[in-house]
Amino acid sequence: MTPALFPHESHPPAASVGSGSKPTRHGRSVPGNAWDLLDGVQPDTPPRVSVVVVHYDQQRELNRTLRALARQTLPALEVIVVDDGSPSAPRVPEGVRLLVLPDRGFRAAAARNAGAAAASGDVLCFLDADTAPEPEYLERLSRLPALCPEAVTVGRRRHAAFDDAEAEAGTGAADPVEPVEVAGPRTELPEPAWLRNAYAASRDLLDADQHSYRFMIGAVLACSRGFFGETGGFDERFDRYGGEDWEWAHRAWTEGAVFAHVPEAVAWHDGPDLAGRARGRDDLLRRKNAEALVLFDRIGLRGNGGATPGLRSAALDVVAELPPGAVAATFVCTDVLLEALPGARVVVDDDLAAALPADERIVARSRGVALLAAARTTIVVDALFTVPREHRGAFGTTLRSAVEQIGVGTLGWIELTAQHQVTEPAALAHGTPAPAQVLRLGAHRAERRRERHPADHGFRTEPLTAPMRVLDSEPDLEAHLAGWAG
Repeated sequence: MTPALFPHESHPPAASVGSGSKPTRHGRSVPGNAWDLLDGVQPDTPPRVSVVVVHYDQQRELNRTLRALARQTLPALEVIVVDDGSPSAPRVPEGVRLLVLPDRGFRAAAARNAGAAAASGDVLCFLDADTAPEPEYLERLSRLPALCPEAVTVGRRRHAAFDDAEAEAGTGAADPVEPVEVAGPRTELPEPAWLRNAYAASRDLLDADQHSYRFMIGAVLACSRGFFGETGGFDERFDRYGGEDWEWAHRAWTEGAVFAHVPEAVAWHDGPDLAGRARGRDDLLRRKNAEALVLFDRIGLRGNGGATPGLRSAALDVVAELPPGAVAATFVCTDVLLEALPGARVVVDDDLAAALPADERIVARSRGVALLAAARTTIVVDALFTVPREHRGAFGTTLRSAVEQIGVGTLGWIELTAQHQVTEPAALAHGTPAPAQVLRLGAHRAERRRERHPADHGFRTEPLTAPMRVLDSEPDLEAHLAGWAG
């Protein structure tokens, strides 16, 4: 009989991913992404960690990983192996739960979701079967998610030729037993330089922004189970290698995640990274390009607020909501906004949407609620406006810069007001008025953080001015289109 490597405990089943669980409201928050404020802080009680191990036809590697998990300084509450349709189900020790999925292609996203739905711990740690952790891995990687519910941590994935290490140690190929922290360094393979450099440049993701999803590796991720449920889990439409972790990380960031790289949490991958497995440069690029094509319509990839006038992604980045108004004024305001942000969507009243040109970026308000809820950045326009033609370039630069910066660090909202010199002449008849707030940009991550932590969400509002002119009378639409007037 296989000896028990993990204590068997019985727990109630967890709610399935995306089941509408209430937002996490316990634990601490930090301003922006300042996880360093929790340096040295330990949870009052050790976190209850559920480990989800995704497997496909790698019994030998799985044995190594399960042995490594059994030696953790922080024992796992439960280990759940999810088999992604192997020709024959893997063997697991007593105390390890096994879930077997049908063979429907590469479905790491669905496998991770299935494991998370079955888990009962407070913190989820995701591993691949061929990625074996050093003894302190769970303790180090779970610390921040146990303190801060929005924290998403990524460990350091190192690479080794374990076949060579185990042959040198004389352990044989059938059942490797040498500790990974001994076997790994002896035949270590190169780490991806781009990833190592990214962690160094961002101070282990302390300086993360909306582009940092690229540095979150699914084989060495951890987060609180509550926060994972709020994100809806991994996108199960991914059915081939790569991309599902980046898409989820981008969504997690938008939902208010705190990204942190924990270099002391080391797990050893059996073999080289993707670049080392590819058959030359063209093969590597073909694989990466296939992933990029899928990601383009899920997250946009460019991440520039929809400012690129080239191919448009189906992904939502910026959505603007206009107030009720006359058709011509709504047309002008929409035109000015989309000139600055060609990839944005603009939400208007249903009757106005029907009257405006058949541009798919103009969305009726009855359909726009869902878009506003999903966008990384929202723009709420308080007063319909135009921008004189000679100032359009400066306005576009200001707006694109605001879209790029919002949600980074502690910048949560930007209030954009009209400058005095371009206020409608009629408004100046009674003296110089105070600048009117015309639009407000909001980061979805800041809004979500404020919902969870109303008193200490840690995001700020910054005022800016721009050369806008409020449309308080009927504009000359023909002059606007033909360029005859500002």
